[in-house]
Amino acid sequence: MALLEVRDLSVTFKRKGVRPFTAVDGVSFDVEPGRTVGLVGESGSGKSVTALAIMGLLPKRGAEVGGSVRFEDTDLLTLSDRQLRDKRGRDLGMVFQDPLSSLNPVIPIGLQITEVLERHRGMSRKQASGEAEQLLGRVGIPDPTRRLSEYPHQLSGGMRQRALIAIALACKPRLLIADEPTTALDVTIQAQILALLSELVRDTGTALIMITHDLGVVAGLCDEVNVMYGGRIVERAERHALFAAARHPYTHGLLESIPRLDAPRGEKLVPIKGSVADNIPWDSACAFAPRCPNALDRCRQVRPELLPDHGGMLRCHNPVGHAVKQGVRA
Repeated sequence: MALLEVRDLSVTFKRKGVRPFTAVDGVSFDVEPGRTVGLVGESGSGKSVTALAIMGLLPKRGAEVGGSVRFEDTDLLTLSDRQLRDKRGRDLGMVFQDPLSSLNPVIPIGLQITEVLERHRGMSRKQASGEAEQLLGRVGIPDPTRRLSEYPHQLSGGMRQRALIAIALACKPRLLIADEPTTALDVTIQAQILALLSELVRDTGTALIMITHDLGVVAGLCDEVNVMYGGRIVERAERHALFAAARHPYTHGLLESIPRLDAPRGEKLVPIKGSVADNIPWDSACAFAPRCPNALDRCRQVRPELLPDHGGMLRCHNPVGHAVKQGVRA
């Protein structure tokens, strides 16, 4: 049974004198306890806005949110700010992309954890301090007793990210959203953070939404993958099925652009042509058509729907493996 059910989620940004912009358009997916669901796509595809809408962190003025986000029996979009704060403290946690900007630079790490424990779990100052020390140790920070009194600038990038995860885990959330948590880290620390998140899901049964542009991260962590483009999900599949045979040309392009260890030395990467700005409104056609090597006239004239396909879901008129254009590799 799904812990989180997102249905027809839409987010439109409106500003006076500026044309409204729809960043998320009819997104639906489920997250079950103990499962990791990935939201994948280039910058601008709507991944982070989807996460912020789920958490209720978008500005009330300027952002119009539609659809429903049901956490168990509660639609999070109908809650007041105070009710949402309580939910975020008890049941929902989020790890942001940049820990240096997410942590308060003038408050010691320990106090940033203990205030969460005192506010949402009703602990005394002494109890919260002991719990904070255990949390830092649990996420792999050495000498946690000393780190409690240190400020964010005194920690390395990897330790800051671990501290941010400790804060997110302080109230034992049942759903954790990680938004590009390894982008600013080197590959060694990145592997350690991903291993930590994987252990947390396995050991606690926490549901995890992993937001990333890096399919390499997805390969080692996610159970199910949702590929987003232009604010919509264009392909959904189990991890192994996606990597074995990606169906959408966009997903295929993302996979082709990943450097391979077994590739001949000097071989060039294969980028996706164009940019996310080169698109067509979803209402009239496939937004990816201007960049798609498989595009047909129909792709530029008829809106594709998200339909069942090979055990997953696909939004495409001419998927990889059934390409009509000559020279397209299946």
